[in-house]
Amino acid sequence: MMNFLLLTVTYKILADLTVIIHFLWILFLIAGSWLGRKYRLIKYFHIGGLGFALIVHYVEKLIYIELPEWLIFLLTLAIVTINFLIYKKYRIK
Repeated sequence: MMNFLLLTVTYKILADLTVIIHFLWILFLIAGSWLGRKYRLIKYFHIGGLGFALIVHYVEKLIYIELPEWLIFLLTLAIVTINFLIYKKYRIK
């Protein structure tokens, strides 16, 4: 019971830490240029972060497209079948 409690508390702390770090990252993307004016390394890190955020924004729309549930199921089934056939045909010896 003690291990379960410790694990639960650990996960809650890690989840809170993740939210805090994400919030700080968002603040950095919003206001990082103020520090970037003075420090070159922060400037490059900030510009890279902005580029990454922009790429993720558009790639996310490709990854999480809105499709009917039945179509997602069929596509998943097709991917699993194709991979199974590839592994079956090209077995490692």
